[in-house]
Amino acid sequence: PGPLRPAPRTWCFWESGRGRFDAAVRSQWRHLRVRPPAGAAIEGDITPLRYKMIRSDDFEALVAHDLAHSPNVRRLEATVDTVEEAPSGPRVSMTRPDGTSDVIEARWVFDSRPLGSLPAARTTVLQHFHGWFVRTARPVFDRGTAELMDFRTPQPAHGLSFGYVLPTGPREALVEYTEFSPHVLTETGYEAALRHYAADVLALGDLEVLATETGLIPMTDAPLPQRVGASVFRIGAAGGATRPSTGYTFAGLQRQTRAVATALRQGRDPVPPAAHSVRSRTMDAVLLRALDSGRVDGPALFCRLFTRVPAARLLRFLDGRTNLIEDLAVGRHAPVGPMLRTAVELPRLPRRPFP
Repeated sequence: PGPLRPAPRTWCFWESGRGRFDAAVRSQWRHLRVRPPAGAAIEGDITPLRYKMIRSDDFEALVAHDLAHSPNVRRLEATVDTVEEAPSGPRVSMTRPDGTSDVIEARWVFDSRPLGSLPAARTTVLQHFHGWFVRTARPVFDRGTAELMDFRTPQPAHGLSFGYVLPTGPREALVEYTEFSPHVLTETGYEAALRHYAADVLALGDLEVLATETGLIPMTDAPLPQRVGASVFRIGAAGGATRPSTGYTFAGLQRQTRAVATALRQGRDPVPPAAHSVRSRTMDAVLLRALDSGRVDGPALFCRLFTRVPAARLLRFLDGRTNLIEDLAVGRHAPVGPMLRTAVELPRLPRRPFP
């Protein structure tokens, strides 16, 4: 509780069949749509996958219910001030909601707090977005299809932008404006971009804004180590769970936590694994550099991939669930020349701190 508590937010991911957190899923879709800046939309059926949306408050309620019925869990709410290694083990200093201080000594500490600054990287791009949960005066949304990337938005001078629409009913949806670029917008800038997308591109007409959400996700090829002490580990976005090329984090974090739980049960050191393979991170580093340098046109690249690669396979590729042969099959649909030049250049580039 207090000013450091983040506002409710939306997490999306894809999986097949029933999932561990289905009780917290608000909506799910098996059809995705990508729209180029001009021309016909690209639609794909992602069966057997489903694109699922979870709200953070629903997720918290589900997990809190499970923990409350576990005799092995004690939950404390406080602001973590410091995490230190001591001869007896990690010490977590914290401030409780009533202002009192406390210290916990632990065997293992998993620290998911956002990093104060990003490590040095060859490329860092910010994914930043602002969204409205809307209710329209008339039915305008296709309930069965999620609009994953709509490139009919004005493109920034450096980077790319797109609209994102997750319909939860014929008159209700989450409508977002997203940019991949070096700098965030002002509040006025986001509002103007979103108003333009809702009114001029989607032609939603009269609508009511029920809630808003804003987010910022660093997409970086910086190394993010999972182990930062003898018994202290970073986990989640701070521990590299975010996929650098997409910004999706939820699925990577679940892979880390499952591996940690398994290690604890087996009595092994519970080091969170890298959420994404070396091959995936290498491909992401090439893509980020190609986009950031302007060598590759982002909207054209994503539209080309969704046109030429079956949607379910492309999503598995974006989640790092494909093998080398499948990766090569997807990669041949990217602009080979610019990507190869970028791959050759990458090892020679210095890593610099992000401004």
